Amino acid sequence: MSRHILITAALPYANGPIHIGHLVEYLQADIWARYHKSCGRDCRYMCAIDTHGTPIMLRAQAEGVAPEELIQRFHGEHARDFADFDVGFDNFYTTHSDENRALAETFFHRLRDKGHIQTRTVEQAYCDECRLFLPDRYIRGTCPRCGAKDQYGDSCEVCGSAYSPVDMADPRCAQCGRPASRRSSEHYFFLVTAYEEMLRRWVSPDHLHPHVVAKLQEWFKEGLLDWDFTRDAPYWGFKIPGTEDKYFYVWWDAPIGYIASTENWCKREGRRLDDYWVSDEAELYHFIGKDILYFHALYWPAMLAGASFRMPNRIWVHGFLTVDGTKMSKSRGTFINARTYLAHLDPQFLRYYYACKLGPGTEDLDLSLQDFIARVNKDLVGNFANLPSRSAGLLAKRLENRLGRLDSGARTMLAAIQAAAGPIGDAYEACEYASAVRAITAEADRLNQYTEATRPWETAKADPESARTALTAVLNGVRLLAAYLGPILPRYPEKVARLLGCPTPDFTNLAERVEDRAIGQYDRIAERVEAAAVEAMIDQTKALQADHAAAEE
Repeated sequence: MSRHILITAALPYANGPIHIGHLVEYLQADIWARYHKSCGRDCRYMCAIDTHGTPIMLRAQAEGVAPEELIQRFHGEHARDFADFDVGFDNFYTTHSDENRALAETFFHRLRDKGHIQTRTVEQAYCDECRLFLPDRYIRGTCPRCGAKDQYGDSCEVCGSAYSPVDMADPRCAQCGRPASRRSSEHYFFLVTAYEEMLRRWVSPDHLHPHVVAKLQEWFKEGLLDWDFTRDAPYWGFKIPGTEDKYFYVWWDAPIGYIASTENWCKREGRRLDDYWVSDEAELYHFIGKDILYFHALYWPAMLAGASFRMPNRIWVHGFLTVDGTKMSKSRGTFINARTYLAHLDPQFLRYYYACKLGPGTEDLDLSLQDFIARVNKDLVGNFANLPSRSAGLLAKRLENRLGRLDSGARTMLAAIQAAAGPIGDAYEACEYASAVRAITAEADRLNQYTEATRPWETAKADPESARTALTAVLNGVRLLAAYLGPILPRYPEKVARLLGCPTPDFTNLAERVEDRAIGQYDRIAERVEAAAVEAMIDQTKALQADHAAAEE
């Protein structure tokens, strides 16, 4: 039975550019989606831009534009960056949409009808100087759980706990730095505690990595809290039905945006939303960073269950990106925007490097710039790019640019490479991309060994047909490697297909062989990366940061 798969990645916020840290997640999810599509499965990759909250309201005010204009600008910038990194969303929508408003209200009504939404009078952090209720990201203080300093008002970046801003020690306004006062307000709460037993059953290695399960078990021991999803005016977002000055907190409608993006796509494609978000016949997978685990693994499953939507099959959780072993830094020039990277380096390099280091766990991924240069030049360029380049070049120069027939030895060698499809596919399925790359590299080594054994560059003059057979085998091997690498390097199979005049290599056509035909001109998948290009990227990042700092003075 064919699998039907829906994949989501966390929504980028409409308040700044995409950087290379963001790209870890979008590339991880994109590789997974491309693998399943390469197997011929009905796989859809959904995302949207996250458009609500006080930061967007204040930035729009500072720029003298409407929030809608700010959202539209960042939506266009983000979409362009994703496209240039070959992130192949089936739909990249917006949470500021009619679909998302209606769905946010549907969740509210269904949960309230079940008695799982209550109103309570709460004390809110308030800045008397800015005359503003302070939402979570506009208050800083000490984490009430672990004591970490200078944390946001909703969750701690050190211990991962979620909490209320009024529980923090030494709360202060993140805008002006003054101590926060308190004001009373009536808020709506989602009774997450009503779903605790269900959540305890769901939190298991069947749905989450064991390390993630262990972290969630810690939070269960600390005790779940009912969730205040209300924000007071002024606020940019959707009003809570029946109120005049209460709004849904951005974390209420942001994950609902996954469903809204799917609904928008379904309308366009003539599909049924319930087939993906109600029926269990389809599979549902979320890709997120470990910093938003609490919302996605506790609040969101409870919301889905309470509003009669299906639960995810699995949540894949990744770690943070470090550069040269430390946190991304603007002063060191390692807080690199996607657009800055693209001005200096090939996006395929970053896709390949991340894949070489990604697994299914929450360990941080380190981008070592020297290792990046060495690995790209040795493996991607020296191996995967040079194999087809050398073979096609020799065929064009010495053998009329024409493939021959495969002999039994060549077929045996190709069958061995094809047999690796199972383990490689299993590694992709398990998000073990580093393992997949190692397995693919081993097959490239097999192909290189065959080339060394047959030595077509030496036999081309004395025994041209023997050389032609060897080169035909090598290029058919390249075709298999292109299929295996396609989820990581989507341009590679396209270029190999143009070279060989065959369908784009993927996991559905591995058994096909290309023989006895003229070939086209090979378009190399990559050229060497020079240290000077990396240094120029770092220098530009520093310059952009200096310009930004000067503009704020």
